[in-house]
Amino acid sequence: MTPSELTLPRDGLSLSARRFGDPAAPPVVLVHGFPDTPHSWDEVARLLVAAGYQVVAPWLRGYTIGSHDRDADYDVLTAAEDIAAWQVHLGAGPAHLVGHDWGAIAAVLLAKTTPAQWRSVSTLAVPPMGGSAGLRAALPYLPRQTAMSSYMGLMQSAAAPRLLARSDAALVRAIWARWSPGWAITEDSFAPVRAVFTDPDLGWSATRYYRALFSPHRPRTREMYRVMSAPTGDLPALALFGADDGCVHPGLQRALAAGVGVESVTVPRSGHFLHAERPGAVAEHLLRHFRSVD
Repeated sequence: MTPSELTLPRDGLSLSARRFGDPAAPPVVLVHGFPDTPHSWDEVARLLVAAGYQVVAPWLRGYTIGSHDRDADYDVLTAAEDIAAWQVHLGAGPAHLVGHDWGAIAAVLLAKTTPAQWRSVSTLAVPPMGGSAGLRAALPYLPRQTAMSSYMGLMQSAAAPRLLARSDAALVRAIWARWSPGWAITEDSFAPVRAVFTDPDLGWSATRYYRALFSPHRPRTREMYRVMSAPTGDLPALALFGADDGCVHPGLQRALAAGVGVESVTVPRSGHFLHAERPGAVAEHLLRHFRSVD
């Protein structure tokens, strides 16, 4: 199944997305994270299309040449607003929203800020969060998670783009292997990611998301944290995570989801990139969730 390519002018950038299926079918928006591309959704997209949906998988801003600009904003709140703009651009009515990693955080923000645009929200590898109950439940996992998140310091450094590009993106491949330790990574699955992170301009914009995350002097960063800490909305929500996730502790994910009353499902024999590792299982859970809403 060959997708069509969509473009969307926004903020002086040319955003890109891949569309699968019949444009008249009910829409699903799949959002990737770091270090990743929309290509990791391909098999999930095929299964959702076979079930009667159309799928649009946008590239995060900064992950394509047309969306790179040293003067542009690269943060998860701005990326979330891009996703909302894609939903309007499709003109197909409220969509099911699914996000992984950065895409999951964007989905959580959108569920609170633009709920009328979405039929449901599903998160992979980063659960919904908000209020204080989930944070209290997560406290026992924070020391371990702090160690697992140590890579974020490197991603904020000026050297990060160069290090990610070096030796044919060997560091990126090592991140994939550490975060999804049971995954037999193939050349076909890794090639689109290598193409992004061996480009120093794209590596620069992709890592700016981490710098923005820890820049409280920025009004956008403060606004992002304000929305993240707000109570969750009323959209039907589902949280999926891999049993062997090496990036975000599965216990932390389970605790955060339970703290806000969101159903969570552990996908066995998978890690952080569960949608690429076990697309059939992920699609099955998503379709059950969609159908309970539709």
